[in-house]
Amino acid sequence: MATICHKLLTTYFSSSEYQYLFLIKDIIFILITGLVFSFILSKNEKRNITIFEKLNKTNEEIKESNEKYDIVAKATSDTIWDWKIQEDSINWNKGIEGVFGYDPQEVGKTSKWWFDKIHPEDSIRMSIKLYSFIEQKTEKWQDQYRFRCADGTYKYVLDRGFLLKDENGRAIRMIGAIQDITKQKEEEQRLKLLETVITQSKDSILITEANSSDGKIPKIVYVNPAFSQMSGYQSNEIIGKSPNIFKGPKSDSDELKKLLRAIKNKEECLIETITYTKSKEEYWVRFSMIPIFNNEGMISHWISIQRDITDEKKLETEKEHLIRELTQNNKDLKQFSYITSHNLRAPLSNLIGLLNLIEDIPIENEELQEILAGFTKSTHLLNETINDLVKVIIIKDNPSMQKEEVSLKEVFENVFSQLSFQIELHKPIIKLKFDKVPELITNKAYIESILLNLLTNSIKYKSENRKLKISITAEQIEHRTILTFKDNGIGIDLERNRDKVFGLYQRFHNYPDSKGLGLYLVKSQVETMGGTISIDSEVNKGTTFTITFKN
Repeated sequence: MATICHKLLTTYFSSSEYQYLFLIKDIIFILITGLVFSFILSKNEKRNITIFEKLNKTNEEIKESNEKYDIVAKATSDTIWDWKIQEDSINWNKGIEGVFGYDPQEVGKTSKWWFDKIHPEDSIRMSIKLYSFIEQKTEKWQDQYRFRCADGTYKYVLDRGFLLKDENGRAIRMIGAIQDITKQKEEEQRLKLLETVITQSKDSILITEANSSDGKIPKIVYVNPAFSQMSGYQSNEIIGKSPNIFKGPKSDSDELKKLLRAIKNKEECLIETITYTKSKEEYWVRFSMIPIFNNEGMISHWISIQRDITDEKKLETEKEHLIRELTQNNKDLKQFSYITSHNLRAPLSNLIGLLNLIEDIPIENEELQEILAGFTKSTHLLNETINDLVKVIIIKDNPSMQKEEVSLKEVFENVFSQLSFQIELHKPIIKLKFDKVPELITNKAYIESILLNLLTNSIKYKSENRKLKISITAEQIEHRTILTFKDNGIGIDLERNRDKVFGLYQRFHNYPDSKGLGLYLVKSQVETMGGTISIDSEVNKGTTFTITFKN
C-alpha cells in the first residue's frame, strides 16, 4: 500500500523539493499501518487464547467425566449400553466382556443381538415393558430378567435405563446399565425356601434376641404358625417376651439351668421338660437352642426348635412298664423251668428205675401189661421232654460261651461217627467243601450239635423217590464265614410255615419220632454264637440252610 501511494504521489508531484516529504509520508504510513495491524493481531490473539482455554477446560471436563464413568463402571461392575433408537445402533462397554464373557467380535451392534440373549421365558415380557416405556416417553425404566452368557448359562440381571428425547419429544436415545444380581436372586430364593420350610414346618420354631439382661432366656422376636398351634399363644401375644413364661410347677429345673448355662457359654443345647400352654395344660417338649453368628463372629440371634413329645413320653413310659413286666415274667418262667427240670428229674428217675425193675417181674395179666407198657412209654417221653428243656435252659442261660479254633473236618468226623448207623442204612451222597475255610473260631460243642441236628433232619426227611444228596460248603466273604447246608429232601412249605420254622415244638410232617425241637435248638445255638441262620425250601425239591458268622 505504501508503494502504490508513493507511485501515485510521484506522478502528480514530481519536483525534487517534495522528495523528503514523500519519504516522511511513507514512514508515517508504514508505522500507522503496522500499529493498526498489530492492534488487530493482538485482539485476535487474545480471542484465540480465550477460545483455547475454553477448549482446554472442556477437554479436561470431558476427560474427568470419562474417568469418573470408567471408575463407576469398574466399581459397580455394571455393563453400560448406549442405544440410538432411530438408527437401532447399540454400543456396550467392557462389562459385556467381564461380566458375561463375550469377546468384542461376538458382541452385536443392534438391539436384536441384545434381545436374542434374553431368556425365552423373560423375552416377551421384557420387550413389551421396554417398548411400552418408550411409547409413554417417561424418562426412567428398569426391569429384571435372565441374560445369556457366552458359555450358555444365564445370569439374573437388573437393567436400568434413561431415555433422551429431541426438541419434538421423540425418543432418540437410551442409555442404561445392566447389573448382575444372580447371587442376590439365589440368596432371595434360598431365603424364600427357608421361610417356606419354617412356616410349613410341623415343629415349633422361635427366634430370640442374642442376649438377655435379666439372666433369663432372651426375648422372642419371631414364632412360626406351628408354635402358635402347639402353645396356644398367637405371635402378637408372645413376641417381646421370654420363653420362661412356659415354665411351670412340673418343669424340670435342672434342665432349665442346663439351658441357661448353654446360653451363657454360647453353646448349642437340647433339653426335655414339661411346659405349659396358654390354657395351662402341660405337655412334654424337646427344646433345642442353637446360636446364630453374624459375619463378625458375634451371636446375632438364638433359634429354638421345639417338638411336642407327649405321646412319645407316654409310649416310653408304657414301654418301660412293659419291659419291667416282661423281665419279671422271664425271671418267673426261668425259675419255673428250673423248678420243673430239677424237681421233676428225681421222681422221674425213680419212676424209670421202678419200671426197669418191673420189667424183670413176670406179669401174666395182659391188661396190666398193656397199662404198664403205656405208662413206660409216657414216662420215657416225659424224660425226653425234660432233657430237651434242660438243653434249652443251658443255651439260653449261657449267652457268652467259650470260643476256640475248630477244624470243620474233625467236627464232621464226630458227627458221622454218631450217625454211622443211619448213614450206613440210607447211604446218602455227601459232598463236603471246606478248603476255603478249614477252621472256624467258634464253640465246638455248639457247632457239632448244629450240624448233627441238620444232618439228622436231612436223613429223617429224605425223599423216597430219589437218592439222598447232601452238600455242605464253607466260604469266606469279606469279614463273614458262610456255612451252607443243602439237601434234596421232601422240603417245607414256606408260604405257610416260614414264621414257624424255628419255633419251639413246631412240626411240619407227620413223622412219629418228630418232636419239633431240633431247628429251635439250632437257631438258639447259632444266635448265641453271634450268627444268623436262614432257610430256603421248596416242597419235593429240598431245603437249604445258610448260617453266617461274623469273624
